[in-house]
Amino acid sequence: MNAADLPREVTSLPPLSGDALLAAVRAVAQGPLQQQVEAIDRQGHYPAAVLRQLAAVGAMSAHLDAHAGPGSYALAIQAMAEVSRVCGATGFMMWCQAVCGLYMQQSGNPALMGEALMEHASGVGLGGTALSNPMKSYAQIEGLLLKATPVEGGYRINGTLPWVSNLGPDHYCGAIAAVVDEAQQPLDKEVMFLLRCNAPGVELRECPSFSAMEGTGTYALRVKDLFIGADDLIADPAKPTIARIRAAFVMLQCGMAVGITQGAIDSMWAVEPQLGHVNQFLEDRPAELQAELDALTARVMKMAETPFDSSTEFFIDVLDARAHGAELCLRAAQSALMHQGARGYLMSSDVQRRVRESHFVAIVTPAIKHLRKEMARLSAEELPA
Repeated sequence: MNAADLPREVTSLPPLSGDALLAAVRAVAQGPLQQQVEAIDRQGHYPAAVLRQLAAVGAMSAHLDAHAGPGSYALAIQAMAEVSRVCGATGFMMWCQAVCGLYMQQSGNPALMGEALMEHASGVGLGGTALSNPMKSYAQIEGLLLKATPVEGGYRINGTLPWVSNLGPDHYCGAIAAVVDEAQQPLDKEVMFLLRCNAPGVELRECPSFSAMEGTGTYALRVKDLFIGADDLIADPAKPTIARIRAAFVMLQCGMAVGITQGAIDSMWAVEPQLGHVNQFLEDRPAELQAELDALTARVMKMAETPFDSSTEFFIDVLDARAHGAELCLRAAQSALMHQGARGYLMSSDVQRRVRESHFVAIVTPAIKHLRKEMARLSAEELPA
């Protein structure tokens, strides 16, 4: 093993900015977070204190524009990768918090962009995203599950969402509902809003146990006659805002894939002194995976310079990078298990956890099949008639 092949930080690229922020994130990830990983993964421990520590150093607001953050998507992705390298579940909750902040800042609503956004950016407020179902709806995979009926001063919301993460009794999330009339007939638009978990008519229900990532604050949301007024509106109609933020929404998820992949590569190098003589016969060796990961990271860092590029070509590129990240994550985690052998098959092993985390990266919205479906649809639209 030569020096160039030794484990490195999450990306071999020189940081664009925010060295101090990334150092602070690394200290939290490798300190208090590392001590809680097993409890988060298997016991359902929700790491609220760690999330607030990460928020306090700017890890989940790096992508936001002033005054909430420095406006660097590259830095936000790097921070998420540092955390995901240690704990994929916490990296996922960082993404939930980050995109909820994105919704609030892009809303143009003074009630969501002022003190509320600053509290969110600092971790005083914690929130998630209920856009899994809407994103599948826009891709014609399933229908919208929340319905919004116009009433005086706003909307009345009803419906149930099966999985929403980074929630708690005092949390909130960005959500989208199909607008319908009193007879439940569609009115050909959607409304996007901030759904507060402690509002009258909102119920959190426990989900069945997952194979991993139990501590992500994931609940089923049941909403009955929830009133949404002007102060909680993010976009009305929703589609123009979704078109503007969709690339940023998907791009930020690359931080999870990069970090979990890097963690898997780290675990391969950890056994190289003892098992390198036999592991050399395996495919997907750590140096090869590192080179592929570095190339993907460089690609994502370039895209992060223009997160609001609204062109179809750019969005296809983002979807492709996200799919590549998920597929690389699966390969790296699988290869790490092969490299570690029996010790990686222990339930307490970091390698075993990363195998399950990589499955999550592959199926969380947008899943690999969703990504491929959208790329095929958008590519067909781009071809000349």
